[in-house]
Amino acid sequence: MNGKRFRYHLVALAVVAVWGVTFVCTKVLIQAGMHPVAIFFVRFLLAYAGIWAYIFLSKEDRRLWYGWKEEAVFLLLGVTGGSLYFLTENLALAYTQATNVAFLVCSAPLFTAIFTLIYKRFGTKRFADGLEDIRVGWPLVGGTVLALTGMAMLVFDGAQVRLSPKGDLLAIAAALCWAVYSLYMGQMTREYGAVTATRKVFFYGLLTILPFLGGYGGSFSPAILGQWNVVAILLFLGLVASLVCFILWNLAMDKLGNVTSTNYVYLNPIFTLLTAMAFLGERMTPVAAVGCAAILGGVIWAGEKTSQS
Repeated sequence: MNGKRFRYHLVALAVVAVWGVTFVCTKVLIQAGMHPVAIFFVRFLLAYAGIWAYIFLSKEDRRLWYGWKEEAVFLLLGVTGGSLYFLTENLALAYTQATNVAFLVCSAPLFTAIFTLIYKRFGTKRFADGLEDIRVGWPLVGGTVLALTGMAMLVFDGAQVRLSPKGDLLAIAAALCWAVYSLYMGQMTREYGAVTATRKVFFYGLLTILPFLGGYGGSFSPAILGQWNVVAILLFLGLVASLVCFILWNLAMDKLGNVTSTNYVYLNPIFTLLTAMAFLGERMTPVAAVGCAAILGGVIWAGEKTSQS
C-alpha cells in the first residue's frame, strides 16, 4: 500500500468516526424536541449554504445545470445518499429496536459488494468502468462474515431480539439506498469533482425531503435554537459531519474504490459506542469488546487483496 492510498484509508476512517458520533448527536436533538426529518433538513441546509460559501471564495464550478441525464444521476444520488436514506433509517427506529436498525443499516457494505459484482457485468459501461474490480475470495467473504458477526455481538449484546417486519424492512431499505449511492458517486466525483458532486447531492436531498418536512413542522419549535448545545450540535452535523465529511468520503470512494471504502461503515457502531460511553455514560461489556475486535479484524481482512488491481 503506497503512502497516498494509505492517506485515503485514514480519511475514510476519520469520516466514519465522525459519522459514528452523529448517532449520539441526533439522539440529543430528538430529546430536545426536534423531529429526525427536521434535523436532516437543517443539517443539509447548513451544509448546502456552507458549500456555496466555499464555492464563491474559490474557483469551483458554479453551474446550476449539467443536462437532463447528468441531473437525473445527481437526483438519484441526492435521494439515495440523502433524503430517502435518512428518512428510512430514522422511520425504522419508530417501528423496531434500535439494535435491529444498527445491524441492518450497517449491512450496506455487503449490498455494495453484491451490487458492484452485478453492475460490473450488466451495467452501463460509463459507471461500470468506474467501479472497483473486486473478486470473490476468502478475504472478502471471510472478512464480511467476521465483521457482520462482530456487528451482531455489539448491537444485540444484552438485547432481546424482536422482529418487526415494517421497521426491519425500512432499515434494509436504508442500507440498499447507501449501496446504490456507492455505485454512482465515485464516477460523478471523478468527472465533476468532489465539491460539485457533493453540492448537487445536498441540493436534491433538500428538494426531495420537502414533502415530508411539512408533515412534521409542528414538532420543531424555533425556541429550541435558543439552547446553545442544540445550535452547536446542528453546526457540527451540518458543517463537519455533512459538508466536510461528504466531500472527503466521496474523494475516498474515488481513490480507494466503492467497496473498499464502504467496508469502513462496519466500524460505525464502534465509534457510536465510544461516544455514548464518553457522553451518555454507557458501558462496554466483554461481549461488546469482542464484537469490536471482530469488526476491526473483518474490515482489515476484507480489505486484503479485495481489488484485482
